[in-house]
Amino acid sequence: MKKFWDNSNGLGGAGAPAGGLAALSVGEPAYLKPVPASLSIGTVPISPATVLAPMAGVTDTVFRRFIRNLGGCGLIMTEFTSADGVLRKKDQKAKRYLHFYEDEHPISAQLFGSDPRVMAEAARLVEGLGFDLVDLNLGCPAKKVVKCNGGSGLLRDLPAIGKIFEAVRAAVKIPFTVKFRAGWNDEEIVCVELARMAESCGLAAVALHARTREMGYSGNARWEWIAAIKDAVKIPVIGNGDIRTPEDACAMVTQTGCDAVMIGRTAPSNPWILRQIQQYLWGVRCRGGAGSHARPSRAKLGCFQ
Repeated sequence: MKKFWDNSNGLGGAGAPAGGLAALSVGEPAYLKPVPASLSIGTVPISPATVLAPMAGVTDTVFRRFIRNLGGCGLIMTEFTSADGVLRKKDQKAKRYLHFYEDEHPISAQLFGSDPRVMAEAARLVEGLGFDLVDLNLGCPAKKVVKCNGGSGLLRDLPAIGKIFEAVRAAVKIPFTVKFRAGWNDEEIVCVELARMAESCGLAAVALHARTREMGYSGNARWEWIAAIKDAVKIPVIGNGDIRTPEDACAMVTQTGCDAVMIGRTAPSNPWILRQIQQYLWGVRCRGGAGSHARPSRAKLGCFQ
């Protein structure tokens, strides 16, 4: 699937339409659907349908509040946090990851770990702290996390993931979600099976970073995996990977049918991206719908860099 910044199909050069059609492959409709105005994850309303991805060393309370104050972000998430760490009395660093202010709502706490009992207890702690949602990390590719069977390391053991799903779902009343990668590598793609298992275990939404663990952060995100999950489950599906512009966000929705978009590495380099997506959508609606290809000016998008 093509992104707006991928001009390999020849549609994004000097002769391309003003709005750019490089996001669309041959045979796809020549328009971009807007990012949904809202969605509900369990009982929690998210508006707009944009999510700031959890990023280690980035999404602390200072950065989250900065993003929240800029506008355009429907849901923010903590840095991924060790479930074992938050339960240890002396691990103050892990507990700091879960500090947040009232103006950050709605906010989700992301946990990682491999022991269902520990994960359940940590989820109860998160609920007691007042978080709106709790999320399980099955995506981190870092070796130090994977070697402890955390993050994407669990993608090779779906029965173990199922036990975590069941334990955490039984432990808390707030919506429980999961963010995962497509699989360990191209030969071990488990994303559709994993999404179906999440739905059957009562999770409220799933988010896919459309790369494998082996890919890390290299190569192009495979948006077709997001589309496959959307076709397989009825719970909300959040797409993540290679959203660098407002047009990319709309292209992902157009090509996959996802219910929300998640912004990761673009946000630290361009904190205005979430607001730009919202303002782009306002411009689309003012111009008469998603079929318009007129691109808003940089000033209207809030590009102050």
